[in-house]
Amino acid sequence: MSSHVPRDTAGVASPASPASGPREALSHTFPHGPVGWLLFAIAVAFSLFQLATAAHVVDLPSQLVRSFHVGFLVLLSLPLGAALARVKWPLTGLAWLLGLAGFAVAIYQWWEYEPLLLRAGDPNNIDLIVGIISLAVVFLATIVVMGPALPILAGLFLLYCLFGQYLPAPLNHRGYDLTQVIDHMAFGTEGIYGIPVFVSSTYIFLFILFGAFLERAGMIQLFTDVSMGLFGRSRGGPAKVAVFSSGLMGTISGSGVANVVTTGQFTIPLMKRFGYKAAFAGGVEATASMGGQIMPPVMGAVAFIMAETLGVAYAEVVKAAIVPAVLYFASAFWMVHLEAGKRGLMGLGDHEVPSALDAIKQQWYLILPLAALVYLLFSGYTPLYSGTVGLVLTLLLILGSSVALELPNIVIRSIFWIGLGIIAALFLEYGLQIVGAAIALLIAWNFLTKGGRETLSDIVIGLAEGAKTALSVGVACAIVGIIIGTMTLTGAATTFGGFIVSVGEHNLFLSLLLTMITCIILGMGIPTIPNYIITSSLAGPALLELGVPLIVSHMFVFYFGILADLTPPVALACFAAAPIARESGLRISIEAVKIAAAGFVIPFIAVYTPALMLQDGGPLAEAIGYPAAVAYIVGKTVLAVGLWGAAIIGYLRGSMSALERILAAAAAVTMIAALPVTDEVGFALAAVVIFLHWRRTSGHTSVEPGGSG
Repeated sequence: MSSHVPRDTAGVASPASPASGPREALSHTFPHGPVGWLLFAIAVAFSLFQLATAAHVVDLPSQLVRSFHVGFLVLLSLPLGAALARVKWPLTGLAWLLGLAGFAVAIYQWWEYEPLLLRAGDPNNIDLIVGIISLAVVFLATIVVMGPALPILAGLFLLYCLFGQYLPAPLNHRGYDLTQVIDHMAFGTEGIYGIPVFVSSTYIFLFILFGAFLERAGMIQLFTDVSMGLFGRSRGGPAKVAVFSSGLMGTISGSGVANVVTTGQFTIPLMKRFGYKAAFAGGVEATASMGGQIMPPVMGAVAFIMAETLGVAYAEVVKAAIVPAVLYFASAFWMVHLEAGKRGLMGLGDHEVPSALDAIKQQWYLILPLAALVYLLFSGYTPLYSGTVGLVLTLLLILGSSVALELPNIVIRSIFWIGLGIIAALFLEYGLQIVGAAIALLIAWNFLTKGGRETLSDIVIGLAEGAKTALSVGVACAIVGIIIGTMTLTGAATTFGGFIVSVGEHNLFLSLLLTMITCIILGMGIPTIPNYIITSSLAGPALLELGVPLIVSHMFVFYFGILADLTPPVALACFAAAPIARESGLRISIEAVKIAAAGFVIPFIAVYTPALMLQDGGPLAEAIGYPAAVAYIVGKTVLAVGLWGAAIIGYLRGSMSALERILAAAAAVTMIAALPVTDEVGFALAAVVIFLHWRRTSGHTSVEPGGSG
């Protein structure tokens, strides 16, 4: 049983217009007919359950929230996959049967909750049967949503639990019987219901809904208009618009591939029409979209898992990510600027560019939920609470906007918005009750008008789309729990970590290189979330033992998990851009690696100088102090990235000679190396190449249309 739901993009579809009815909108996102409506209803129920538990309307123990989360994932994934793949009976019936069996596992855990706690570690025969069913349906749901790569990897780990005692040392373990393995993997919080599913069932789902509602409220259009207004007229304007708008999208979307297929529908054709090659246009969009996962304040789902795994406030993860994220996008911006200069691509005309100020004036209110979210995250509130507030404010905006349109004049509308704002502010003081009452009143009010009913329909569609989008993240979190459970049960992480430590005792760079290669190889078959979870579990403790701060080692793994989606031969984000660009995914991937070159070096710089991630420690901070170390390393990285980009593109003030490109690359590499006197050599080489290039191009700096390279 296979599906047309692609990995990392399940649920990404063209949003229905606010004026479209539910039947029209449903046709864009779910199959036609009664089966489609039933799946739509299950998706809405899934979202409502998650909202009810997040807002504590329904209070369940964490274990039950996790089990129902996985139950809904299976119930929706398997029949939806069969419907989208248009498989015939009896496979369709089997898909529904297996989906219902997966949900029945959650009901069993709810019904037997206390008895299961009392017999933890000593399951009875029924528990074993339920546990086997739960593992089986999770494997099948992951195959349907994401393909076979991750289930095969998880299956190998599961086989290692059962038969690893027969392997030669040091790979072997003491041996575990089937009962012990099933109990560990299918019950409690070590296997499929571990930390990843906990984060998926709380923070991640909530933020996916938050992003889905903001998109339906018009946030994509606002981001695009602001980006066009700010950068559309500058050299290479359309590519800069793609970089900036995708970075903004990263603040509300956790999926890089989803960003490619949403913003890319507009930016890639615009770049091609403007004169960029198709492969370069696709590479720009893929690079910028994947970077959205490391762009604060919301970042990608991995950031929430990282905070929970490390036991730190989410703001600490944002603090570590902010400088590298800005450098990543600045690097992409610089690369498209140089490419535009090389090819003589100037900006768009005034008639093609909207006013950024007008766009903000007309839709400034859309920024309020995001601003509130950022404020709460940095004020010490939990991501769950912050996301709930952001989601509630977005609902108030959508419902309130529809009501305001029906009011007779601007005075009454102003009074209405002031009153709604006061109610929203009271949320912090009085909790959900007052805002819940306001939302209920607005829903009733909207129900009385045609436009209001269309708005309510659009909200329901947003709930369904949010649940559908969450499938790929959720099933990945569930099945990767098997891999983590294997590590905790058998101690496999200690074996791999010991190998990294033994290599790093002689050469830390080789340990980092080994970790990077592991991330990229895993990324060829699995998305960022399980990639991060696996490699951080294996390499994180080992790098910590080698003196790398824990959050820096986790960010190192996070970065390369993202870059794996740009790296040949798989390059998922690039292949998602391929049909839009009408170009080979492999060619797009090669261009993306060039554009994202800074992303490959920034994590290495941060390991040797943690001040780049605003972390204490490292020899530089000890020598010159923390503030000076931050300023120095940021400045040095900017110069290194700038020279690296010039060397790759072959253009700076004008076209660069072969010698200048070689010197620029050498200067960048030596500034990255972090060895004795390499910085001094790098600065000297940088001065030489800038002097030579400036002198050679002085007086004839015009662009060269049609340049190649």
